[in-house]
Amino acid sequence: MTDTLETFTGAFTQQEPIPEEGIAAALAVLRHGRLHRYNTVGDEISEAAALEEEFAEMVGARFCVAVASGGYALACALRAVGVQPDDKVLTNAFTLAPVPGAIASLGATPVFVGVTEDLVIDLDDLARQVSAPDVRVLMLSHMRGHLCDMGQLMAICDAADVTVIEDCAHTMGAVWEGVPSGRHGRIGCYSMQTYKHVNSGEGGLLVTDDEEVAARAILLSGSYMLYERHRAAPAPEVFERVKYDTPNVSGRMDNLRAAILRPQLRGLETQVARWNARYGVVEAGLRDTPGLRLIPRDPRGRSVGSSIQFLLLDWPAEKVTEVLSRCAARGVELKWFGGAEPVGFTSRYDSWRYAASQPMPATDRVLRGLLDMRLPLTFSEADCAQIARIIRSVVSTVYEMD
Repeated sequence: MTDTLETFTGAFTQQEPIPEEGIAAALAVLRHGRLHRYNTVGDEISEAAALEEEFAEMVGARFCVAVASGGYALACALRAVGVQPDDKVLTNAFTLAPVPGAIASLGATPVFVGVTEDLVIDLDDLARQVSAPDVRVLMLSHMRGHLCDMGQLMAICDAADVTVIEDCAHTMGAVWEGVPSGRHGRIGCYSMQTYKHVNSGEGGLLVTDDEEVAARAILLSGSYMLYERHRAAPAPEVFERVKYDTPNVSGRMDNLRAAILRPQLRGLETQVARWNARYGVVEAGLRDTPGLRLIPRDPRGRSVGSSIQFLLLDWPAEKVTEVLSRCAARGVELKWFGGAEPVGFTSRYDSWRYAASQPMPATDRVLRGLLDMRLPLTFSEADCAQIARIIRSVVSTVYEMD
């Protein structure tokens, strides 16, 4: 019989090592010293240019730009589609700080759209808000890997002539009805920060089929008129149309990070399967826990289970904090989106005082009950089963408390 007081001893922030192929590629870059993406010899193809070409092919995009971070990719995308200071940009109320931060960095105003109990953007609320005359862009965050009905979302936005930029920080490798995440809107943005699906510490990718958007993004990233050294890029005449009115906002990716990333991208499908296996173990272990609501995954999509969320809907705050403290005492780190103050990577739409917001009662109800947990691949499936047992035991005990 399992000890009801068992304790987990793993680390929720420990990633797997960089593959040996990536380490060897990184050492080759260090030995020749040409870390800057445009520092090439002869007809050499830089690691950054090769990464762009390979990722574009992977997701079926015409163009790809490698940049310094996922947050930079978001701000670059906004600039590339013409967002100006004081413009209003729609985005999810349930997201992380770099999304409204990218909007605010341009002097634009984030306008928040509600979240449902399935942790996706509220399409009814979106349909109401896109009708505003001064709304031209939606920055859609696939927060924690939860994919909404992308066909319906695009129909809403297309009918209102609203440009969609997808924040795919949590959905690299995910698919909706056969289409890779990031390929429904005009632009898809991805992150390679340590806790994402491939790891270069920091890094971002931007993909699009729009040649002028791609040219602007390359110039914005700091190409210094060396844009011909990009391979997943538009023809030179496209750059000629936009190069004199597009500012250099330097945010290039370097060859060292690109070298580390290329082998990881080749192994992404295997990693997605491993994450989803671990997610399935935790999900099965938590199913039918009293007072706990799992988040359903729409069968039309394939998510990447690198984290898991569940709801303690309408629980009083003191009981939620009791769950958090008891789980922590047993080695399980849960993040809560209902706390009064942002903690670490956890914050809410009303945490960002640079982005004014109105109360959102339905969204607030969801966030008050939302708990979140990373599932690094350093956990075995047996680890995941143990974690689920601990959460189930704690939630069941606290649920019954008076």
